[in-house]
Formats: sequence, structure tokens, C-alpha cells
Amino acid sequence: MQTLKLDGCSLNQQEAILELLKKNAPEVFSEDKIDVKQLRATLGDEVMADTERYGLNWAGKMDCFRTIQDTTTNTLKPARDESVNFDDTKNLFIEGDNLEVLKILQKSYYGKVKMIYIDPPYNTGNDFIYNDKFSRNKREYLEDVGAIDKEGNVVNAGLYTQNTKDSGHFHSDWLNMMYPRLFLAKNLLRQDGVIFVSIDDNEVHNLRMVMNEIFGEENFVAQFVWKSKGSGAYDTKSIKTEHEYIFVYAKNCIEAKFREMRFDVEHDHQYKFSDERLVSAGKYKRQALAMGTLTYSASLDFAVKNPDGEDVFPGGTFGKGYIWRWQQEKIDNALREGFAEWVRTNNGWSLYSKQYQYMDSEGSVVERTVQMTTIIDDVLGRNGTQDLQNLFNEKIFLYPKPTILIKKFSFLVSTGSEIVLDFFAGSGTTAHAVMQLNAEDGGNRRWICVQLPEKCKPETEAAKVGFVTIADIAKERIRRAGRKITEENPDKHIDVGFQTFKLDESNFKIWNTQIENVEQLEQQMLEMFDNVREGSTEEAMLYELILKSGKELTVAIEEKEAGGEKFFRINDGSLVICLSDHINEELFAGILAEQPKKIILLDKGFRNNDQLKTNLLLHAEGAGVDEVRVI
Repeated sequence: MQTLKLDGCSLNQQEAILELLKKNAPEVFSEDKIDVKQLRATLGDEVMADTERYGLNWAGKMDCFRTIQDTTTNTLKPARDESVNFDDTKNLFIEGDNLEVLKILQKSYYGKVKMIYIDPPYNTGNDFIYNDKFSRNKREYLEDVGAIDKEGNVVNAGLYTQNTKDSGHFHSDWLNMMYPRLFLAKNLLRQDGVIFVSIDDNEVHNLRMVMNEIFGEENFVAQFVWKSKGSGAYDTKSIKTEHEYIFVYAKNCIEAKFREMRFDVEHDHQYKFSDERLVSAGKYKRQALAMGTLTYSASLDFAVKNPDGEDVFPGGTFGKGYIWRWQQEKIDNALREGFAEWVRTNNGWSLYSKQYQYMDSEGSVVERTVQMTTIIDDVLGRNGTQDLQNLFNEKIFLYPKPTILIKKFSFLVSTGSEIVLDFFAGSGTTAHAVMQLNAEDGGNRRWICVQLPEKCKPETEAAKVGFVTIADIAKERIRRAGRKITEENPDKHIDVGFQTFKLDESNFKIWNTQIENVEQLEQQMLEMFDNVREGSTEEAMLYELILKSGKELTVAIEEKEAGGEKFFRINDGSLVICLSDHINEELFAGILAEQPKKIILLDKGFRNNDQLKTNLLLHAEGAGVDEVRVI
């Protein structure tokens, strides 16, 4: 059994990779550092050492890797009053900077997300980009997110910097923002996971190269061209721009699967014919049973008698090189059963199959599907604005993505029980789309949305009707969308709730490693006797420890009691967390009765009684507990 201190830091993927190398290739290390020459000797031709190679470089790229490797001790604190069905839902709305949040989610959601969709700033010259500085105390954080100024007044402080085109590092600043977020996002994807990223012409070329570098060029799936504007918009070149792009990359292209889309037969005007099957099968369209081919087959070149009793070959008046689509027995049966018909044309009789809206040629009910194409022209950007107006009766958010667009992507890659993540959530379109899709196909997809509490500008409609931040808009949009979906589907059980969490500093005091003298060390040791920060709630501490133990935030929590104190049984009971200030033998016996594999305790709960601690840890070892962590 291990007895460990909980360090409270987020997962450092670099450390995990180094441990893997130490285990499987210890010869590449010299004085605990990687020897590049030895690494090349071990891997042979797989290592590229040339300085001239194809790739994308920019000012600050190396800093991106340091940003990725920096861990965080911050956490996510629950906000029940801003949530819906907090104790029953599996959906998450997280308020805070997405880079910090992605780091915090690494332990709990590594390799669990099926789909990611993001609509990041496009770097048009008017966009704001994130200022990635995370070594902050709580007041500094509040200043950064625009909650307060130096005097504590509620203002929109310097969370962003505007990335204007006259900036000396216009593209570099945008890339420095995007690279770490995409890198960390990849870690969260399942092996069959897929990411969709919206972009326009400003950064499309740079984004493609960054995605190739992070996800691998071999995992590129598609580049959708979305005709988002119905009539187009004039730009400085006097050419109408009607489209933008959506990149699609897989975590592993071999394992990723894509579904065919539902085919909207009601709006396909080819379905214009009807017969006695109209009620049960709908209308039908005709498909010629004779076809030209480069691979001629004599077995499909036979005569079929037309209504005049004449033999008709597939070539008709065209001659050789034509064959029937079906074998003779199937054609005979189809004519007999009414799934094929003769039609008189100028050239005589032509034979057609009937393709019904809701029935196949065997008489079975079908759902027509079609492969999604890279041109999306059946949904417009203004549909997103209409989505919000239908909920708010106000134009409170500019250029939200249409719900139907994200619903298409969700249907394309998910079958109904996966996690969908959006860490540039905006007005909450992704959450709305996932809930709506679940209502339509009976799925139970879960969503995680992350949105910075960006202040609404005073002149906007959102600010005028009382919204303080974009995150507030998203939460209210999701609430209203959830109520509407529930009202429209009274007989279905759809999860339209969400747990709200907010990025904040740890509930526990962090050991300062920059001690300069003995007096400071002694003072810190006294302060750490009770290492819980003032104002920390039991619930906030519980969720922080759940996160830092690698459990999902929506995991089942059961409160139990023993020895006059309470503890929490997490999920299937494999983890028990006790936050009691008065740990006793009866309490610990109650914990061990749950047969946990891992226990987390507050060190202050032992009240400096080392003998009690030692005895209880021995009991845990005897009970088969794998790990006891003390914080």
C-alpha cells in the first residue's frame, strides 16, 4: 500500500512521457536527461536531425511547449445556484479561461471525449486573444477576468489584448494562443475521437499546418466549406465572401467512424410519383435499371419483355456496353410486386425501379441516408441568430453558430452515449445542439462547455437587458433551450440540466518552494498545520479532490456516516474521501467497510496524533487498500 501526499497539481503529460521512456528505453538517459545522440541511435531512421525541414515556425513557438508543460494547482468550484438539476445531470458548464480548464481536466477526462467542436477567434484584426498568464493569486485572477480593477470596482480589465493587423506578431500571437489549447484538447479525445474547428480565410493556412503538426497529417479527415452567407458580404477586394471553413481531424483515422446523414426525402423533389403504396411507403422516385458500364457482364445483358410483349435489352437503341443493374430474377420479382415499372418514352419503353421514401424494394421500412459532403449549403449563419431570437426575442449575441450545424457534426460521429466538448462555447450552441439531438434520436450524449466570463460591452443588447458576461448568456440560453426541449418532448427523459463550475484557486494552501530563510520556513510550517484556505467550503474541497483523483465531476457521490463523522463514497466505492477534522477509529472502520481501493484524508484530521495515523494506515493495508493519500 502507498501512503502519499496529494500534490494538487494538474497532469503533466511531459512527465508521463518521460516515465514511459525511462521504463522502456532507459539507455537514452544520461544524468536524468535525454541524450539526443543515444535517442537517435536507439530509434535509427525514425529521428530527423536535419535543421532544414518542412514545418511551421513562428515567434514564441517554443514558449508554447513550456505553457503546455506548466502544471496548475487551480481548481473548479461548484456553483449550484447557477446550475440546473445539479445532483442528477451529467452535463458541465465551466466558467474560466479554457487553457487553465483544459489542464485541470487532463486527469479526469484524458481519452474520454468523443467529439470536440470549437469556434475560436478568427484573428480578423478586430478579435481579442487570450492573455495566458496563470501565476496569479485570487485577486489577480479576478482582475484578469475583468471582474474588478485595482480598486475592486467591477470593470472589464485586461483579460484580452486586441490583436490588430499592425501588430508586429499578428499571426504569432494568434498561434501562441491556439497551439497549447489544441495540444491539450487532443489528449482528451478518445482513440476514435474527432475534432471540428471553425475558421475563415485569415488563419486557415496556419491552422491547417498546426493541426497537421499536433494531430498528424495522416489524421486529416476533411475541410468543410460552409456557405454561411446567403447573399455574401463585400470585402475590401470587392469580391463577395460567402463561406468559411471547418477542419475535421481524427485522433486516429483508422479507428474513427463516420455515420451517413439522414436524407431529407421530404424536400427531394425527385420523389414526385405515387401509387397504391402512398400511405405506407410515401412517394417514390424512378431510377433507370439500364446503365452504361466499362466492365461489361454478359450475365446482366438479357432480354426483358415490355408491356407490348417485345424483348428489350439494357442497351435498347444504344447497343452494347449497357447492362441491367439487377439480376433477371430480381427484375422479374420487382415487376411482379410493383417495385419496378415500364415507362413509355420517345424511344419506346424504359424500365425503372421505384425507390420509395420509406420502403425498400423488399418491402421493408427504411431510413434514407447519404454521405455528408464537404460543401455545406443547407444551413446559413443567420439561422444561428434566429435560434437565439426564438429563445430571447432579442438579438443578444452576434454571429452564433447555428444549432443545426453542430447537430450535424454530433450526429456524424456519435451514436448516442458519448461526451461532446466545446471550450470556446460562446452562447452555448453546442450544448443546445447536443440536447436537441438527444431529444430527436433518443441518445444520452453528454456535453462539456467552457466559456470565459468575458464582459458584455455596454452598448450591446445583451448588456442592456442585464447580462454581465458572455458566460451568463450561455447559461441562460441553455436553461431556456432545455425548458423548450422538455416542453416539446413531454414523454421523453432528456438530460437538460448542467452543473456549473468556476475556475478558481485551490481550496488548499500551496507550499511555497521559494523560501529565502529559516524564519519564512518556520512561518510557513505553522500556517500549513491547517492547510485549508479560509472560506473554502466542504463541497468545493470535495470536488477538487475528485478532480485531482482522476474522477469525472459528474461522478455519483454518496454521503455516509460513522463514528459521529461523515465521509463520501465516490462512484462505485473504489474511492472514499473524508474531510473530517476529527478522524477516529470508528470512523475509519466505517470507511474500510466500504472496501475502497483508495482513501483521501485531511492531515489535520489526525490532530498531530502520529500514533493514531500509523495504526489506521496499518488497518488500511490489512484491509487491502491500495493507496491512502493525505492532504
